[in-house]
Amino acid sequence: MKIKPVEEIKDFLTPIGEAVGVEVVEVEFKQGKNPSLTVYIDRDGGIDLDICEKFHRAIDEPLDVLDPTFGEPYTLNCSSLGLDRPFKTAKDFEKNIGNEVEVKLYAPIKGKKYYEGILVDAHDTNVVIKVDDKTTLSIEKSAIVKINKLITLD
Repeated sequence: MKIKPVEEIKDFLTPIGEAVGVEVVEVEFKQGKNPSLTVYIDRDGGIDLDICEKFHRAIDEPLDVLDPTFGEPYTLNCSSLGLDRPFKTAKDFEKNIGNEVEVKLYAPIKGKKYYEGILVDAHDTNVVIKVDDKTTLSIEKSAIVKINKLITLD
């Protein structure tokens, strides 16, 4: 099945998301027996079912006009990326400075491939986390498999 590039779809949906009060974070298309287009959204305060439904209604008709699958049927899904979603954009990093994060690495740094700490700073190429009172690490983004908010069960 031929589809339009997901970046083109994301760019098309971004102003609609802004009008609804959400950020279009990612667009994903899965092919196969039941093709689906999933639009991942976020906003300050989080995403709930009502917001997903409101955004879904707002994009349904415009997507018919854009015709991302050139007339082929697909299922449209709107979703939050979840609490443990990886940071991808500069905005993700910026709004999580000062929060506890978990970092999974491709290769060990100081003998470990997993760290928990407070995100102190984020730049284009690296992040800085405070692991404890004595240890602050600067880690190249290219060395990180996944960085996300630390989820604790309190």
